[in-house]
Amino acid sequence: MQSPQTRYAQRGEVNIAYQVVGDRGLDLIIVPGFISHLDLQWTDLGYSRFLERLASFTRLIMYDKPGTGLSDPITHVPTLEERIADVRAVLDAVGSERAALLGFSEGGPTCVLFAATWPERTSALILYGSFARGRWTTDELRAIGVDPEKYDRVVSGFDDLLSHWGEGRLGRLIAPSATGDLQRRFWAIFERAGASPTMARALVEATLLADVTAVLPTVQAPTLVLHRAGDVFLIEGGRHLARGIPHARFVELAGEDHAFWAGDINPVIAEIEEFLTGVRTGPASDRLLATILFTDIVGSTRRASELGDRGWHELLDQHNARVRELLEQFGGRELDTAGDGFFASFEGPGAAVRCACAIRRSLREIDLDVRAGVHIGECEKIGEKLGGVAVHVGARIVALASGGEVLVSRTVRDLVVGSGLQFADRGTHRLRGIDEPWQLFAADDAVSPRARLGGPHEHLRTGDRALLHLARRAPALLRLGARLAGSNG
Repeated sequence: MQSPQTRYAQRGEVNIAYQVVGDRGLDLIIVPGFISHLDLQWTDLGYSRFLERLASFTRLIMYDKPGTGLSDPITHVPTLEERIADVRAVLDAVGSERAALLGFSEGGPTCVLFAATWPERTSALILYGSFARGRWTTDELRAIGVDPEKYDRVVSGFDDLLSHWGEGRLGRLIAPSATGDLQRRFWAIFERAGASPTMARALVEATLLADVTAVLPTVQAPTLVLHRAGDVFLIEGGRHLARGIPHARFVELAGEDHAFWAGDINPVIAEIEEFLTGVRTGPASDRLLATILFTDIVGSTRRASELGDRGWHELLDQHNARVRELLEQFGGRELDTAGDGFFASFEGPGAAVRCACAIRRSLREIDLDVRAGVHIGECEKIGEKLGGVAVHVGARIVALASGGEVLVSRTVRDLVVGSGLQFADRGTHRLRGIDEPWQLFAADDAVSPRARLGGPHEHLRTGDRALLHLARRAPALLRLGARLAGSNG
C-alpha cells in the first residue's frame, strides 16, 4: 500500500503532519512514541502491514509530534499539556469528535492525560509498551518488582543510542527480531529522518521526566494495556500502569520487541480489534499455494576461472536469456536471481518440472551444467516475492541435486501422476533446518511427447487439472457403479 496523503494541522504557529487511512468503524488515533516519520513507516513491511490491519476496522489517524518526522522542527520539547493539545488539533483537523487513543511507548502518558482531561472525546484507551513514569528511585523499582540494575541497563542503552545517533542502533534496541542489512539501513534512515541528534536527546530526557501516576485513577475510558514479556521497557512498568487505571485490562504478549510492528503482529492486532469491536476477524490471507523452482549452475567458479571475466559474463548473459525465455514459455514467474541461478514460481508442479528439464537441455547446448530443485507448498506473499517454509524446502532440495539433475519433492511427484512425467527415487533425506525427512525424486527427460510439450491443459491450476482428470474418468466410474449396484440388487 502506498502512503496516504500528508496534510497539516496547526497548534498555534506549529504545523503538525498527519495522515488518515481507512473509513470503517470508530476513529483511532496513534499517539507515537520516541520518534516517527509518516512517510518512512510505509516503506517497512511490518510497519505497513500493521497499519493496514488497523485501518481494516477503524478510521486510522496518524501524526508526527512537533520536532519529529514531517512536522515542524521546534527548539524545545513540549510539555505534556502541549502534547495533548497536539492530539486535539489533529482530531479537530480530521473532524473527529470522539476517538480511541493508541499510545505507543512514551505516547502512553500523553494518552492518559488526554483521556483524563477530555473524557468526552475519548472512546477508549490502548496503551502498548508504555509506562506511567520514566524515572524511578531504587525503592520504587523494588516495590514494583524491578531489579534496579536491570533498569539502569535500560537507561544506559539509550545513552549508547544517542552517542551513535543515525547509525541504526534504535532497531537493535526496540526491534531485536528485525535483523539483516535491509533492516539496519531502514533504522539508520529512520533515526536521521525522525529527529535531529539534539532533539533525540531532549526527547529521551523528557521521557525520563514524565510522570502521570497521579492522573491514572481519574481515567474513565475503557482501557487495554498491552506489553510484550521481553520488552526492553520492562513489563513491570506496564503492570503498574494497568493497576493504576480503574478496570484496566492487562494483557501480556509473547516476544521481546518494543516496536508494535515488529515480530508477530497478529496477537497485538487481535487484542486491539476485539477490544474496539468485540470480534476477532484474523489477518487477511497473505498465503497461497505455489510451486517453487530453484536452478543453479554447477561448477560456476571453475568455469569462470577458465573463461575469464569477459567470457564468463558473456556465457552468463546467454544462460539468463535462455532461462527467462523458458520461464515465459512454461508460465513461470521470475522472483529472484543470484547471478548463476534462478528462483521462480509456477501455478502448477507439472509446468515447473517440464521447465526445469527444458532448462537443463537448453543449457547443455552451450556447455553449461545446471541442477534444479522443485517443490510445491504454502508460501507467504511478501510484496511481489514469496517466502516461508516451502521456499526454504525448495532451496534445500536444489542444494542436494547432482550436476544435471532435476530433483523434486514427493509432493510434486504425487501431484503430477498421470502427466507422463517420469521419476527415479533418490531416497529419503534430512533437509538442513527442516525437522521432518523428505523423500526426493529425480525427473527423467524420457517423457511422453504430450508431457514434454505440456499438453492442452498445462496452465490449469492443480485443482482444476484434478477435476479434469475425474471428469475424464466419469464414464468408467459410472459403469463400475452400475455393475456394483447390479451385483447387490
